[in-house]
Amino acid sequence: MLPTRHWDRLGNGGLTFTELGFGAAPLGNLYRAISDDDAHAVLEAAWAGGVRHYDTAPLYGHGLSETRLNRFLRGKRRDDYVLASKIGRLLRAADEATREGIGKWFDVPARIGVYDYGYDATMRSLEFSLERLGVDRIDILYAHDLDVFNHGSEAAMLARLEEFMAGGYLALLALRDQGVIRAFGAGVNEWQPCQWLLERGDFDVFLLAGRYTLLEQEALNSFLPMATARGVGVVVGGPYNSGILATGPVTGANYNYQLAPDWVMERAGQLQAVCTAHGVRLVDAAFQFALRHPAVVSVIPGGQGVAEMAGNLAAAQAVVPPALWQDLKAKGLLRADAPV
Repeated sequence: MLPTRHWDRLGNGGLTFTELGFGAAPLGNLYRAISDDDAHAVLEAAWAGGVRHYDTAPLYGHGLSETRLNRFLRGKRRDDYVLASKIGRLLRAADEATREGIGKWFDVPARIGVYDYGYDATMRSLEFSLERLGVDRIDILYAHDLDVFNHGSEAAMLARLEEFMAGGYLALLALRDQGVIRAFGAGVNEWQPCQWLLERGDFDVFLLAGRYTLLEQEALNSFLPMATARGVGVVVGGPYNSGILATGPVTGANYNYQLAPDWVMERAGQLQAVCTAHGVRLVDAAFQFALRHPAVVSVIPGGQGVAEMAGNLAAAQAVVPPALWQDLKAKGLLRADAPV
């Protein structure tokens, strides 16, 4: 079995995460369509490898990711895995010409995601997710995409954060108090809104995508120390920064969901050279680095195929010599205060 980490901030028994979790966005036909059987095969490979933490969202394939998990989780003992989904968007029917995500989500239901972080929308979103997933409970609910990346400006993001705190946050508090969910937080692409929320509310777990990696450690400035001090768990999504820390600086390498800029290509090349000198794959170092922070409970890279899943399993069990981290710090490629 994979190593696990137990989180119990509230003293209610908490949750036990496998250090390798399954990020289920690719099951929503992200960037290319895969068949139901291929999606199922990836999930079965993850389970066989010991993965017991699954993260999905209504956004992923406009419900397709959740419905594919439904088939897979049927027959599994509910206490044997940790399941997370998200709130913040309600899916509305559209037609193929006007649906959202053309060119990003392929062969998916024709839907438009409508942002709504209010109290009632949060309750409805949970109800819809339970139906699509076919389960009787979801362990963690994240408020999804409360960041500049999705809302376009600082002012727009702050308006949505305020909307959430006045509505959805109160719904999540009630759901946790009633034992309907075990934990809640936010799933975002930036550490700043995580800190904003943590300063204003009683949060349990944050899913931070792409902002604590071998390429980026700015979250060490204030957010991660605050999370550690409060016993708040952090799930690291996007540990490979959308691909480049898995593939290396190859032609067409992706960073932040688009082609990697020159500075990222150069930095990734430098990181890879040090890893190679120590006989370590870049992807293994990238995965293992994220796990070294004491606040981190799980790392969830995506995987659309069985081969990618096998690569993630290998990275989760890789042994990285301490000298590699020391070398990266000595060369200025890793922050001196990064826990290793």
